[in-house]
Amino acid sequence: MALSVGSTAPEFTLLSKNADGASPVSLSSFKGKSNVVLLFFPGAFTTPCTKELCDVTSGLSAYAGLEAEVFGISCDTGFAQEAWAKQNKIEVTLLSDYDKEVTALYDVVLPSLMGLGKSSLRAVYVIDKEGVIQHVQVTPTPGEMPEFGQVLEALTAL
Repeated sequence: MALSVGSTAPEFTLLSKNADGASPVSLSSFKGKSNVVLLFFPGAFTTPCTKELCDVTSGLSAYAGLEAEVFGISCDTGFAQEAWAKQNKIEVTLLSDYDKEVTALYDVVLPSLMGLGKSSLRAVYVIDKEGVIQHVQVTPTPGEMPEFGQVLEALTAL
């Protein structure tokens, strides 16, 4: 069961890979500065995940206007994420949870992605500037998309 609204978001540091190298991203670095949206997704180079991250990329200005940083988290390697983002012009900062530790902390482990082993469920967490979870969505199946209108409403209410 996913973490609940009102609970403190678990701290983490994950790497984001881009052409300049790998950079650590820590949740705590946004405390007191901006809201955070975590988009857990099953896997790079899949049709539903590509659609989701491309759609979010096209709406990044709305999130910025609501003082929110958006991060996509999957269990793919940073190298796979970087190639996928480049190929699809994805501008959301992608974080590699290759060891599945953060996916487990947020309780969104998908036991098996098409027989390939553990991955992330498709889930969204909205975390306020104080590090408290304000909105959670976990889709019933990996192919279903979150209701992003609800995500924006949750951010607007902060």
